[in-house]
Amino acid sequence: MKKSNLKVVKIDKNKSLFNYEKKILINDLILDLKLGYYDFEKEKAQKVKFSLEIDYQDKKPSNDKDLRSIVNYATIVKLIKKLIKKKHYNFLETLAEAVFDELFKDKRIGKIMLKIEKMEILKECSSVGIQITKKRSHDKL
Repeated sequence: MKKSNLKVVKIDKNKSLFNYEKKILINDLILDLKLGYYDFEKEKAQKVKFSLEIDYQDKKPSNDKDLRSIVNYATIVKLIKKLIKKKHYNFLETLAEAVFDELFKDKRIGKIMLKIEKMEILKECSSVGIQITKKRSHDKL
């Protein structure tokens, strides 16, 4: 009789068998803020639109009774509002870096795509802006 190469594997109930890849979507968050390099941009608020895709991983499913078990989109919106009240940003890129710095404090977040658009700066365009994707590096420096 031929011997089987199959082995019985015991599953540790404390370990998860799954990894969740989750994505938070925030589309067209429009805020009035003073943003820009030129004097007229520092004096008058303008409409700025934010859109984000935030990828994060978790080893367990979301708990319906625990807000900490998710990356909360309302918390992200509050964070952006707080950042823009804190200081004046001359460039969309420096505002984006401030958003990235705050969001990456959550170790579950691995990648963020952030789009920021000025909606009232050029008459010929509905908006102008930037889109930056930043990934957490897992390489050691």
